[in-house]
This record gives sequence, structure tokens and C-alpha cells, in this order.
Amino acid sequence: MDARNDKLIRMTTQPVKKLVLRLAWPSIASMLISSLYNMADTFFVGRIGTFATAGVGLIFPLMAVMQAFGFFFGQGSGNYMSRALGANRQEDAARMAATGFFGALGIGGLLLGLGLLFSTPVLSLLGADPGRVAQETVDHARAYYSVLLLGAPFITSAYVLNNQMRFQGNAFFSMIGLVSGAVLNIGLDPLFIFVFHMGVRGAAAATVVSQIFSFCLLYAGTLRSDSLKIHLKNVRFDAYYLKNMAAGGLPALFRQGFASIATLCLNAAAGAAVPLSQADASIAAFSVVSRVMFFVFSALLGFGQGFQPVCGYNWGARKFDRVREAYVFCIRVGLVVLTAVSCGTFLFAPQLVALFRDDPQVIRIGAVAMRCQSCSLPLMAVVTMSNMLFQTAGKTVRATLLAVARQGLVFIPCVLVLPRLLTPPIWGVYLSQPMADLMAFCMALPMMLRILKRFKTAMADPSFTP
Repeated sequence: MDARNDKLIRMTTQPVKKLVLRLAWPSIASMLISSLYNMADTFFVGRIGTFATAGVGLIFPLMAVMQAFGFFFGQGSGNYMSRALGANRQEDAARMAATGFFGALGIGGLLLGLGLLFSTPVLSLLGADPGRVAQETVDHARAYYSVLLLGAPFITSAYVLNNQMRFQGNAFFSMIGLVSGAVLNIGLDPLFIFVFHMGVRGAAAATVVSQIFSFCLLYAGTLRSDSLKIHLKNVRFDAYYLKNMAAGGLPALFRQGFASIATLCLNAAAGAAVPLSQADASIAAFSVVSRVMFFVFSALLGFGQGFQPVCGYNWGARKFDRVREAYVFCIRVGLVVLTAVSCGTFLFAPQLVALFRDDPQVIRIGAVAMRCQSCSLPLMAVVTMSNMLFQTAGKTVRATLLAVARQGLVFIPCVLVLPRLLTPPIWGVYLSQPMADLMAFCMALPMMLRILKRFKTAMADPSFTP
């Protein structure tokens, strides 16, 4: 208990910028390496062929669904826990920790059962249909899907443990769990795919084994660190805890859920916007670009995850001046870093795509898509940091609105409509993501200005809550 009180003091008194950076670097490393093992699948599968790359790309939305539920329970419980710990309510936080963990474990098991039972309609929904893509692509998608599903309970639960540890300020233990699993996955990919001749099943098996390994390490980390211990007796599936979990978790659920739907729409649009003979290459190209750009974006997410526990603890302690300082600092750093990175991805887009697949059609389509997305990437600093602030503070409506803006409210209509309006249609697909980024920024900007104004009021009037 003393260790937790000491942490509360540190989180609410140490210099804000130093505190954010200390908590951010393990999260950045975790997110980058976690994203890297998704890229590793794409890289090694790309050595098999374009059909394999397209097939794995079609199954990516399934992984996004697993992550969506993991983030819902993980961030929903973690946001509440950080505010409760900031207010020195230890038992309350422990109940939420157990509820979030066992809730995710149950949902993961449900996804596994339903996915196996309804595999054919789910695969058709994902786009693995011989009428839309080559039969070879369908076969690869089915092989990857059948193995990946087995990891669903561990994937959802691992995301919960990771988020809960971060929100308690134990980002280092969280990093160890994710990084170790990612390194294992990168090592197992070539072993399973090429040495054991398992093909795309090997890539899926490497992902499942590494996720189980991460789950075990993260759970061990909760026992060895000063994190709250998870006990079944603390589970509370009642209205109070579910409501508070939804307040913090719905933005993440909608963000990841819409990301899954957006990927489905993107795959469909990418295949339909070119001649049928190029459909598999187009799907493969956008799959590669999505993985590369998410790798870049994951660094911003990791940086924001360093901000969230600082925000939660100090919001709970009503130290809004520190919340404001951390928020502004993160936006400034994010803008500078993303601007520099976007210049690099714009200039070296063909070379980056060629790393994953040396098919000329894939490189040609992927390079244009990456350059278009690079132009709007810096705007995501404002959108992402504002979303994380509102989510951690329990501002559900604003957080959810920003979470779904980029991949839902704008992107999905754009990717469905623009290819019908532009000639050639592929340009409608190219421009959908930058258009969504711009509109999400336009939504976030007035919210940012308003909350900054309210922070000033709270600093002048201690009874006022932003």
C-alpha cells in the first residue's frame, strides 16, 4: 500500500514533461514492436507471393476486432483505475481490474467459438470470396483465419493486462510483455513458414504462440510489480462498473471496430477500383501501406499512452494545471515528430512498399497510396491526443466522436463514394484516408480550444471541473 501511495505522490508532483517522457518511451517501444510483428507477418508472407499477401490482408479486420474488445475492456477499466488510484480508492480500482480482465477473457472465448462455427459466412464477409478475388487468395485467407482464431482469448486478455499496467504507471513491465512476444513472433515466422513449410498457417501460428507468450509474461508482471492483483472474487458485472468501463472503453471499441469495418470497405474498394486481373495486387498494396502507416502511427499512440496515466492520476487528484501542461506538451511533440516522419515516408514510399512485395503493380499502387496518406499524417497529433484526454477524463461522447471520426464517420463514406466519382476510380481510394484525416482534425480543433479554455477556468476556480 505504501508503494502505491508513493506512486500517487510521484504522479502528481514530479515535473510533467519528464514524467510523460519516462512513461512514454516503454509504451512507444511496445507499440512499435507490437506493430512490427504485424509487419513481420506481411514481410514474410510477401516472400510467398502476392496472393498470400492479399489473403492475409483480408483477415486483418479479424485481428482488429480482437483488439477492439481488448482495448474496450483494457482502456475502459484502466482509465477508471487511474482516476480511482489518483483519488486513493484502492479497493475500487482492484474490482475494476478483475472485471475488465475476466470480461475480455470471456469475450475472447466467445469470438473463438462463433468464428469456428460460422467460418464460411465470416470469411465471405471479410472478402474471401472467389467472385471477388482469385481462388488462391481465398485459400490463403482461409488457412490464416483457421489458426488465428485459436488465439482470440489470449489476444483480448493480453491487451487488457497491457493497458491496466500502463494506466497504473507500470509501463516498463507492460513493455517487457509485448516486446518479448513480438521478438518471438519475428523469430517464429520464418521458422514456421519456410523451415516447417506451413505457409500462411505458419504466420498465423507464430502470431498465436507469441500472443500466448505475451499473455503469460504480462500476467506474471502483475504479480511481480506493484500493480493491482487480479482475483476472480473481485469481479463486479453490475451497472456501476459496466457503466464506468463503457465510459472509458467505448471510444477504443468504436475506434478499433470502425477500423475493422474500414479495412473491409478498403479491401472491397481497392479490388473493385482496378481491373479484375489487378484486384489481388491492389488489395496487397493497400494491405502493405496500412501496416507501414500504422507502424508510424503506433509511435504516436505509444506517446499518448505515456500521457494517459499522467492525465488520469492528476485528473483524479484535481490538478488540472498539470493535465493541461501534459496535453499541450504532447501535441507539440507529436506535430514535430509526425511532420518529420511523414517527409520520410513520402520520399521513400516505393522503397518501403518494395520491402514487403517486389511485384511492380503492388509497388506502383502502394507508393501513391502511401504518399497521399503521408500528407495528412501530422494532423493526427491533435486528433489522437485530444481523444486520449477525453477518454481518460471520462468524456465519453467527445472521446467516442473523435475515435470514430477518422476511420468511421468520414473514411467509410469516402472510400465507398469517391471511387464512383473520380476517374480513374483508384484515385478515390487513394484520397479517402487523407480526406478522413483532414475532417477529423477539423472536428478536434474546436474541442481542443474549448478544453484549453476550461482548463484556465479550473486553474482559477478550484471548484470548477473542466
